[in-house]
Amino acid sequence: MTAPGFAGRTAGDHAADPAGTGVYLYGVARGLDPAALRDASGVAGAPVRGVVAAGLTALVSTVRLDEYGEAALRANLEDLQWLEATARAHHDVVDRAAHAAPTAPVRIATIYRDDARVAEVLTDEGGRFTEVLDLIDGRSEWGVKAYADPELLRGDTGRDGPDPGGGLAPGAEPLTGPRQDAEDTEGAAPAGPGAAYLRRRQQERRRRADAGRRVGEQADAVHAELADHAVASRHHPPQDPRLSGRAGTQILNVAYLLDEEQVEGFLAVARAADQRLAGIEVEVTGPWPPYSFIEPGAA
Repeated sequence: MTAPGFAGRTAGDHAADPAGTGVYLYGVARGLDPAALRDASGVAGAPVRGVVAAGLTALVSTVRLDEYGEAALRANLEDLQWLEATARAHHDVVDRAAHAAPTAPVRIATIYRDDARVAEVLTDEGGRFTEVLDLIDGRSEWGVKAYADPELLRGDTGRDGPDPGGGLAPGAEPLTGPRQDAEDTEGAAPAGPGAAYLRRRQQERRRRADAGRRVGEQADAVHAELADHAVASRHHPPQDPRLSGRAGTQILNVAYLLDEEQVEGFLAVARAADQRLAGIEVEVTGPWPPYSFIEPGAA
């Protein structure tokens, strides 16, 4: 359970003495003025400093391994309150550096043994970091989430009769197959309440399936429009409702990497979609440091 970030190793790979300390890595910057980190504090209020090697600067803090060691992290990463506080502190450090120089975030809770090990990583993986920094230089990440009302996904129309959006009329075929012609059913016993119930259930299932398909097509169309105004995009899994706090179903969760000149058009497309699509809310957040685009080949 970790936040998106440049692929790094976690505490178990680098922790030494579990009762001692480790080095927490927030991200890697290029051309960062050391003054940008003056008086900065990170996770657990720890001071932030830079480790410089291979022309890159790692943003780090010293942390206690009784909170950030492998065993402690297994429990802490399941604690939403701890995770939220750590993620906020992590982001604040990355955001501060990103306002001063191109900065590639790393995953939350990436811990190394000491500064020497961090410098070694910068030297060994400098080419990968450089590739990422070239991609994100001068660009920002924007997140778009879309939520569909439950009624929309049920295919509810709020009235009796055929659903003009594609639901089935009450005369749809029963579960057992097509209806027979009138001459074929003459003299047959009328359908009982059980058959009528099954027919209604079948219609409801079809209505929900049709509604889900239409909503999915609308989400795909919104994404296609937004992607036309972005350098790159990356889909994320639907967010945990406990974190989103939304009653609606999340049908879109995508990060977009934008050049500065693309932002205005991108936001205009998102606003238009939000106003145009009944029963669907489009939410835009940003700008963010490019957390979703920090692995080589992300574009």
